[in-house]
Amino acid sequence: MTNSAPIRLLIAGCGDLGMRVASLVSQQHPASQIWGLRRTQSETPTLIRGFTWLSADLAQPETLKTLPQGITHILFSAAPNARTETDYRALYLHGLQNIVRSAENPALKRVIFISSSAVYGEQGDGWVDENTPVSPKNFNGRVLVEAEQWLADFNQTRAISTSSLRLSGIYGPGRTYLLERLKLGQASAPLAPVHWVNRIHIDDAAAAIEHLMFLDQLSQTYLITDSTPLPMRTLYEYLAKLVGGPIPAEGAAPSFVGSKRLSNARLQATGFKLQWPDSRDGHAALLY
Repeated sequence: MTNSAPIRLLIAGCGDLGMRVASLVSQQHPASQIWGLRRTQSETPTLIRGFTWLSADLAQPETLKTLPQGITHILFSAAPNARTETDYRALYLHGLQNIVRSAENPALKRVIFISSSAVYGEQGDGWVDENTPVSPKNFNGRVLVEAEQWLADFNQTRAISTSSLRLSGIYGPGRTYLLERLKLGQASAPLAPVHWVNRIHIDDAAAAIEHLMFLDQLSQTYLITDSTPLPMRTLYEYLAKLVGGPIPAEGAAPSFVGSKRLSNARLQATGFKLQWPDSRDGHAALLY
């Protein structure tokens, strides 16, 4: 965004991804002020310029009454306590509503909601993009669709730009669980039919979020994923060889993730460049 007004960014649910975004924003906008909000006060030291920790519960609006004044940007990147519909609804829908309403002020310009490709169901071999109708397979996707729609409706009568970013499966430093399972021969993948999987390196995800946070013209949704969707069998066999594990056994595709090939064409059309367009190279870089 070309406006030179001071940036006052609130990251609601500031975990690993949020901290990477905070670091990028601080580097690109040295005069910015950034607040990282968590349920419990973080003891993690940070050298990020202009960064301050906040303690509040997104599901409890009374804890949000003392937010900093004049917030200009909100990044909602929270994670639920548990994988239940109750927890998802309390955080992703009501938590989003609570933080946006609590932080709303004349200076607020943009709200970015971190959603998921789980809003799409089983799509088969065809390409999926932001114009593909959502068809969530499970409750998590259904709740995210509700939250996305609420946010889209919210800005209709306000001078606030909003966008929902649908991330695919994140991997990167500290997220090597799959590699460990493959090394031990504990992961399986279907031979047929093809089950497509999509990945995004956490550094690319953070860079894409920072890029879109300050883009002049923002679409209502973006798919944040790399450029190389792969059959699960292809990816798993490659990674197993990479870590010296056995060829993965034949097994059913995960029931909670639909097969789909995600397109990042809209993201790339904004001028964003991926560091890791193929997750095979990104995973290899974690080991060497």
